[in-house]
Amino acid sequence: MNAVIAPERLSLRADFPGVLDWHYLDSAATAQKPHAVIDAIARAYGPDYATVHRGVYARSANMTLAYESARRKVADFIGAKSDSEIVYVRGATEGINLVAHCWAGEQLKAGDRILLSTLEHHSNIVPWQMVAEKVGAHIDVVPLTDDGRIDLDAMRAMITPRHRMVALAHVSNVLGSVLDCRRAADIAHMVGARILIDGCQAVPRLAVDVQALDCDFYVFSAHKLYGPTGIGVLWARGELLDAMPPYQGGGSMIDKVTFEKTTYAPAPTRFEAGTPHISGVIGLSAAIDYVQAIGLDAIHAHECALVRQARVALADLNSVRLFGPDDSAGILSFEVEGVHPHDVGTILDEAGVAIRAGHHCAQPLMRHLGVEATARASFGIYSDESDVDALVRGLERVRKIFG
Repeated sequence: MNAVIAPERLSLRADFPGVLDWHYLDSAATAQKPHAVIDAIARAYGPDYATVHRGVYARSANMTLAYESARRKVADFIGAKSDSEIVYVRGATEGINLVAHCWAGEQLKAGDRILLSTLEHHSNIVPWQMVAEKVGAHIDVVPLTDDGRIDLDAMRAMITPRHRMVALAHVSNVLGSVLDCRRAADIAHMVGARILIDGCQAVPRLAVDVQALDCDFYVFSAHKLYGPTGIGVLWARGELLDAMPPYQGGGSMIDKVTFEKTTYAPAPTRFEAGTPHISGVIGLSAAIDYVQAIGLDAIHAHECALVRQARVALADLNSVRLFGPDDSAGILSFEVEGVHPHDVGTILDEAGVAIRAGHHCAQPLMRHLGVEATARASFGIYSDESDVDALVRGLERVRKIFG
């Protein structure tokens, strides 16, 4: 079990300088950073700073050890078999593009099919469209259940041996609905397809074990996990990485270079061209330490309790429409009748409440919901009941202003 100490028993808000005296409900976009992460990054850029993998001097060697130790920590964090299956990328978007380019772009051919779902983030739609256009493949879309989950019964009915790649979100960034990843993987593997899971919204709040999920690729971004921006992780089965060509060329990813021919380093180094985001990796490592000290089971329970409280309170406001399942994971999207979400967000901001308003990089899902945009409140480990109360008070003011 991951649970150690329930967040409500800690002074977690005091750990986050960015949320003091502010009701921050936009964690699904990017999470605030605890002092532990900020301090780790400051040390990495200050007294510990040196390049990695190149220097023969002591500080470079020490930084290289810290950098590669973080890779092992990431592997353990998501249940990977080996740290050689962990590729550092700029974020989940780059991880998906890497798989689309280096696996799907190499393996798919004209007439093959790719399976996505209605609720996917643009980052898990556009790269597959680019590949499909390049190789002549086709994209199919799994519908949703009435409460906003990916309909795996429909997926089972529509998948065929022509489907070579499936790419689905573990947790919807709009609805908070949680995918049964293992069942989705079983369905994909039933026809010989590979499956990629977008874990951006899952990793900060759910314990992830890629072996138990039986997926083939898993991606996430550090900045949603209370870590820095500009760093993320692609996990892939070792045999898949070994068979994939490089994504970019440059320093570090090579074995030997001549003007006649270049040979490449083994995975994961083959996919990490150039000087890496050293301080970002150190910050990611500190973020993992921070959430593991609290416990992901406890974090999930805490956020679910806040979502339940918010859903009950907002359901009592007769002009508010809620989206997604009752048990959504840390995320609640809604609309106020007759009021544009941007106006809702602006009025809430005046009350010190920060939410997201817009299409959330999920325009196909917006069309499915019959709206142009939604307002979205998303919780983190620093959130508490005062944030829900402030949200409700702010929405009551919205209703008064707009009648």
